[in-house]
Amino acid sequence: MNTDKKPTIAVLGTGLIGAPVALNLHKQGFKVHAWNRTAAKAKALVVDGVQAFDTPANAVQGADIIVTVLTDSESVQGVMQEAAPALKQGAIWVQLSTVGIEGIGTLAALAERHGLVFYDAPVQGTRQPAELAQLIILASGPVEQRAVVQPVFDAIGKRTLWVSEQIGGSSRLKLALNNWAFALTHGLAESIAIAKGLGIDPALVVDVVTGGPMDSGYFQAKAAAILAENYTASFSIANAVKDAQLVVDAAAQAGLQVGVAQASLRRFERVQEAGHGDKDMAASYLA
Repeated sequence: MNTDKKPTIAVLGTGLIGAPVALNLHKQGFKVHAWNRTAAKAKALVVDGVQAFDTPANAVQGADIIVTVLTDSESVQGVMQEAAPALKQGAIWVQLSTVGIEGIGTLAALAERHGLVFYDAPVQGTRQPAELAQLIILASGPVEQRAVVQPVFDAIGKRTLWVSEQIGGSSRLKLALNNWAFALTHGLAESIAIAKGLGIDPALVVDVVTGGPMDSGYFQAKAAAILAENYTASFSIANAVKDAQLVVDAAAQAGLQVGVAQASLRRFERVQEAGHGDKDMAASYLA
């Protein structure tokens, strides 16, 4: 890898998280290639200085680091297989998507077959933290190349937690954290629904919690969305269904009884079945 200048980075997937990731990398002086299945999403970044490409193979051509920010393990695997003919031997692959335990194992094996240095690095945070370069990166992977990937993480996040040298540790931690986020979302949504159903102004729930030990930025953001009936997606119901299923599957493999996680999944599924899959997961309230 050329050490005289910043590495070239290919960002595969420029959706709600991937687009700001690409832009923040460019702002920090990296040369950024971008690709997205919906080409217009990648091309929209060109005005800001990112180079858009029409295929994954073209995007990774000459890239020292590949960053995948896609929906699930199947999507990531498919795109990386499309990119395979142009991958540089010894390039670094930073995998930001939430793919679960089996998924991360499949992708690590794919990286090994293509001679890539692989980092399991799912992120904590949704659209707004991504836009503000305030993501928390949960990173696992070999010590040897951490000095190369750390500036990448610094460009897109406010904190990097190195979980393990072993691939998969970060993906396991991400499932536990997602379960907590889902529990908070459902608890808030149901509490507001209960207040309204009992004839109490639901804004009073927020008023009482504000400034107390149960308050948080997350609580305030999701409460504001529910009260305003504004479900513009930061993290969609469809993605929540996918990730909640990964939590339930992982717990089953570990022999854990997770009634709250199972109820969380079913609630998201009900909202999706009602036609709200593209809305923010605060639309749990609509259940």
